[in-house]
Amino acid sequence: MKPIADCRLYTFVDTAYLNGRDPAAVAAALCEGGSDLVQLRAKGLPESEVLRLARVIAPLLREAQVGLVINDHPDIALEVGAPWVHLGQEDFFDSGHRQVSELPCKKAGCQVGLSTHAPDQCARAVAAGADYVAIGPVFATGTKPTARPVTLDYVEWASKNVSIPWFAIGGIHLGTVDAVVAAGARSICVVSAILNAVDIAAACREFRNRLPA
Repeated sequence: MKPIADCRLYTFVDTAYLNGRDPAAVAAALCEGGSDLVQLRAKGLPESEVLRLARVIAPLLREAQVGLVINDHPDIALEVGAPWVHLGQEDFFDSGHRQVSELPCKKAGCQVGLSTHAPDQCARAVAAGADYVAIGPVFATGTKPTARPVTLDYVEWASKNVSIPWFAIGGIHLGTVDAVVAAGARSICVVSAILNAVDIAAACREFRNRLPA
């Protein structure tokens, strides 16, 4: 598995975009296409179902040496041995946490990423010990339809001010990725533009070709 600083393409097994496809097949295609990290995102599903899905895809990613990120569920990350967990502002700070070192999964060696939507949130996440931060949503996105886009200004700010690894996220597709890279992003998260593609692996490769080495 690559060090986080060398990860460029961060993709998703998002249950909202599976469209009846086998999660394991989707995970395999993401790995084949060159994903460095794959997040399991299963909003609204019971924790037992999220755990079942995590147990299905964890061995596949481990074999491919691709990092598995569990969204929202630190306990599941701990149970399946996922190297990463991702939490939103509301799941971390609004739940009373102040340092990622407080999380049991972090104490067990799991790394923690935090979502941020503004410079002050990013500074707070870095001070809390986040191992990486997500910068976004850069553009309007169906995955978070009520979220206000942070625009390329936040990407430019991050490129000049964030010292830990960070990923631009939100509304990134082949028509916008070049602008995101030009604004200073070296690493991106892509959800629907890859999961809605007919050929997931090929879509991953197209994005990788647009990213800096």
